Amino acid sequence: MEYFLCVIGMVMVVEGLPYFGFPEKMKELMKFIQDQENSTLRVMGGMMIAAGLSILVLARWILGAS
Repeated sequence: MEYFLCVIGMVMVVEGLPYFGFPEKMKELMKFIQDQENSTLRVMGGMMIAAGLSILVLARWILGAS
């Protein structure tokens, strides 16, 4: 559970950095996202999920081998 909470905390830090550092650009990005079709957002989300899972599998494979 401690590891899970650390991971959640790190995700929140990484997600918050763009808003803290570049609030104007994040507002522009939100407007851009608002104009996208739902299907486009689903594809983008699916690609992010696939990329994240790939990184996790690769990291576990590399770290597990050592």
